[in-house]
Parts: sequence; C-alpha cells; structure tokens
Amino acid sequence: MAFRRTATDWHGVLLLLGLTAAVAALWDTPVVYPLKILVVFFHELSHGLMAVLTGGEIVEIQVVKEQGGLCLTRGGSRILTLSAGYLGSLVWGGVILTLAARTRLDRGVAVVLGAILLAVTAIFVRPVIGFGFGFGVASSLLLMVLGLKLSERVCDLTLRVIGLTSCLYAVLDIKSDILDRPEARSDAAMLAEVTGLPTTFWGVLWISVAVLTALAFLYFAARREERGLAALSQRRPS
Repeated sequence: MAFRRTATDWHGVLLLLGLTAAVAALWDTPVVYPLKILVVFFHELSHGLMAVLTGGEIVEIQVVKEQGGLCLTRGGSRILTLSAGYLGSLVWGGVILTLAARTRLDRGVAVVLGAILLAVTAIFVRPVIGFGFGFGVASSLLLMVLGLKLSERVCDLTLRVIGLTSCLYAVLDIKSDILDRPEARSDAAMLAEVTGLPTTFWGVLWISVAVLTALAFLYFAARREERGLAALSQRRPS
C-alpha cells in the first residue's frame, strides 16, 4: 500500500536562508524596492477582497512610489476589511512561497499571478496615468513573460523571493507603521476608532498572528514529500 510522508528539505532550508540573507542585505536598496511595491499591491488588494467577501465592493485602488497605498471600498465589514491588509499580504506571500517550494507549478503560478495583477490593475487601480497603474501593468506583464518564456528554475527562484519578501515586509511593516508609530494614521488607528480598542492592541495582535503565520508557511515550504511502500504483514494460521 502506497503512503506519503514529509521530511525536512535541507536543500530548500539552505536556499530559504540564503534568500532571506540576500533580501535582508539588500532591503533598503533599489533591488528590493519593486518587491516592496508588489507587496503594497497585495496589501491593498487584500483590503478589497475582504470587503467583497463580506458583502461590499472595491471602488478604487491607489499605489504610490513612496511604498504606500489606498483601497477605497463600499460596504462590507469595516473591522475585517481593515484587518485584512497586513495579514492578507502575508498570506499572499506565504501561498506563493509554498507553491514554489512544494510544487512544480512555478511557471503556471507566475502566469496566473501576472494575470490577476493585470486584471486588478485594469479594473481598479487609478489614476490610469499614474505610478500605481504603470507599475501594475509592468509587473504583471513581466510575471507572465517569466512564466511563458523562462525556465521553471528561474520561475521557482523568483516566486520564492516574492513570497519571502511579502512575508518579511508584512511583519516589519506592522512594527514600523503601528508599534513604532502608534500615533500615525494606519489601518490599526482606523480600527481603533471603530472598536474603541487602542492602536497598540491591534498592532500586537496582528504582529503575533503574522509571526506565527509566517513561521508556519516557512515550515511548510521547508518540507518535501516522500513516498514509500507500506507492507502489510500476513500471518498464516497455525
């Protein structure tokens, strides 16, 4: 009888460690800047998707070159929509990282991700003559070309970097935007106005969930599937 089990993929672990070190070393350089803007897209899209899932709609998405953005929504759950930004971008990153590490669908994932970004940009990102729209179109086309023209290995490495950066940026963003500057206008500050609970409460809650979720995704990404054969022992009657 065939069975499956997972074991630590040490090659994958070393690759993740190397990518983490590289991203960290280049964090404040132009090399990582496009990845940060992509995470902002995930953040704003997550707000919008949560609004839609709770009965609302997306009105407009804006992304600016200063690594900021805005998602205007109508209707839906205000609490869940505000909570979805940081944690949603983390989930986007974790899913992308896990798909890259645990499947051989890298080229297809790149094409689908590019198509999603292109559709979101065309329908919701405004103004059309603006940074966010231009970046959305350019990044989506690059992802689709990546999946259609380049090797699975290149796609795999690119998706791992995107996923890892999204996980890291979500956690670091919560710290810098909320815990380090609780007086600043942020998702947590707006949620504090809605709920009456302090901004710091939401920052601590979100970063706790974010760290645990990121670790879980990293764990799954560092596993590989093994196949074996389970033999059924038979006993002859005496």
